[in-house]
Amino acid sequence: MSVNVFKNILIVLAILFTLAFCTIVLPPLLGNPDIFAAFAAGFVNPYATGYSLDVFFCWAILAVWVLYEAKHLGVKHGWLCLLLGIVPGVAVGFSLYLILRNGQIEQSKRI
Repeated sequence: MSVNVFKNILIVLAILFTLAFCTIVLPPLLGNPDIFAAFAAGFVNPYATGYSLDVFFCWAILAVWVLYEAKHLGVKHGWLCLLLGIVPGVAVGFSLYLILRNGQIEQSKRI
Protein backbone atom coordinates (compact mmCIF):
# COMPACT_ATOMS: atom_id res chain seq x y z
CA MET A 1 0.00 0.00 0.00
CA SER A 2 1.39 3.39 -0.91
CA VAL A 3 1.65 6.25 1.56
CA ASN A 4 -1.01 8.22 -0.32
CA VAL A 5 -3.48 5.33 -0.23
CA PHE A 6 -2.72 4.85 3.48
CA LYS A 7 -3.38 8.54 4.26
CA ASN A 8 -6.48 8.70 2.09
CA ILE A 9 -8.02 5.64 3.73
CA LEU A 10 -7.35 7.10 7.18
CA ILE A 11 -8.87 10.44 6.19
CA VAL A 12 -11.97 8.77 4.74
CA LEU A 13 -12.42 6.64 7.88
CA ALA A 14 -12.02 9.70 10.14
CA ILE A 15 -14.58 11.62 8.09
CA LEU A 16 -17.02 8.69 8.03
CA PHE A 17 -16.77 8.29 11.80
CA THR A 18 -17.25 12.03 12.34
CA LEU A 19 -20.34 12.03 10.11
CA ALA A 20 -21.77 8.98 11.89
CA PHE A 21 -21.02 10.53 15.28
CA CYS A 22 -22.70 13.81 14.33
CA THR A 23 -25.71 12.01 12.87
CA ILE A 24 -26.22 9.69 15.82
CA VAL A 25 -25.11 11.74 18.83
CA LEU A 26 -25.79 15.40 18.08
CA PRO A 27 -29.59 15.31 17.57
CA PRO A 28 -30.38 13.77 20.98
CA LEU A 29 -27.67 15.90 22.62
CA LEU A 30 -29.19 19.07 21.17
CA GLY A 31 -32.62 17.95 22.42
CA ASN A 32 -31.25 17.33 25.91
CA PRO A 33 -27.86 19.02 26.36
CA ASP A 34 -27.02 17.12 29.54
CA ILE A 35 -23.49 15.89 28.85
CA PHE A 36 -23.35 13.84 32.06
CA ALA A 37 -26.49 11.95 31.09
CA ALA A 38 -25.07 11.38 27.60
CA PHE A 39 -21.88 10.03 29.16
CA ALA A 40 -23.80 7.79 31.56
CA ALA A 41 -25.86 6.40 28.66
CA GLY A 42 -22.72 4.61 27.50
CA PHE A 43 -22.96 2.45 30.64
CA VAL A 44 -26.62 1.44 30.61
CA ASN A 45 -25.94 -2.30 30.31
CA PRO A 46 -22.94 -4.65 30.35
CA TYR A 47 -22.57 -4.57 26.56
CA ALA A 48 -22.58 -0.78 26.32
CA THR A 49 -20.19 -0.67 29.27
CA GLY A 50 -17.81 -3.04 27.48
CA TYR A 51 -17.76 -0.86 24.37
CA SER A 52 -17.37 2.30 26.41
CA LEU A 53 -14.49 0.85 28.41
CA ASP A 54 -12.83 -0.24 25.18
CA VAL A 55 -13.00 3.35 23.92
CA PHE A 56 -11.53 4.74 27.16
CA PHE A 57 -8.69 2.24 27.21
CA CYS A 58 -7.94 2.76 23.51
CA TRP A 59 -7.70 6.50 24.16
CA ALA A 60 -5.40 5.86 27.15
CA ILE A 61 -3.17 3.61 25.03
CA LEU A 62 -3.10 6.26 22.30
CA ALA A 63 -2.14 8.86 24.94
CA VAL A 64 0.75 6.72 26.19
CA TRP A 65 1.92 6.19 22.61
CA VAL A 66 1.67 9.90 21.74
CA LEU A 67 3.56 10.95 24.87
CA TYR A 68 6.24 8.31 24.35
CA GLU A 69 6.83 9.24 20.73
CA ALA A 70 6.85 12.95 21.50
CA LYS A 71 9.83 12.38 23.78
CA HIS A 72 11.68 9.60 21.96
CA LEU A 73 10.93 10.30 18.28
CA GLY A 74 10.13 14.01 18.44
CA VAL A 75 6.63 13.64 16.99
CA LYS A 76 5.01 17.03 17.52
CA HIS A 77 1.41 18.15 17.93
CA GLY A 78 0.15 14.76 19.09
CA TRP A 79 -1.74 16.50 21.87
CA LEU A 80 -4.14 17.81 19.24
CA CYS A 81 -4.93 14.22 18.25
CA LEU A 82 -5.62 13.40 21.90
CA LEU A 83 -8.16 16.23 22.06
CA LEU A 84 -9.80 14.98 18.87
CA GLY A 85 -9.78 11.53 20.48
CA ILE A 86 -12.18 12.88 23.09
CA VAL A 87 -14.53 14.61 20.64
CA PRO A 88 -15.49 13.36 18.14
CA GLY A 89 -13.71 10.14 19.13
CA VAL A 90 -10.69 7.88 19.23
CA ALA A 91 -11.20 6.84 15.60
CA VAL A 92 -10.52 10.42 14.50
CA GLY A 93 -7.67 11.11 16.92
CA PHE A 94 -5.94 7.83 16.12
CA SER A 95 -6.31 8.26 12.35
CA LEU A 96 -4.97 11.78 12.42
CA TYR A 97 -2.09 10.79 14.70
CA LEU A 98 -1.02 8.10 12.25
CA ILE A 99 -1.06 10.66 9.42
CA LEU A 100 0.83 13.22 11.51
CA ARG A 101 3.34 10.67 12.72
CA ASN A 102 3.93 9.25 9.26
CA GLY A 103 4.63 12.67 7.80
CA GLN A 104 7.06 13.64 10.54
CA ILE A 105 8.91 10.32 10.51
CA GLU A 106 9.20 10.37 6.70
CA GLN A 107 10.50 13.93 6.90
CA SER A 108 13.11 13.01 9.53
CA LYS A 109 14.32 10.11 7.34
CA ARG A 110 15.12 12.58 4.54
CA ILE A 111 17.27 14.73 6.79
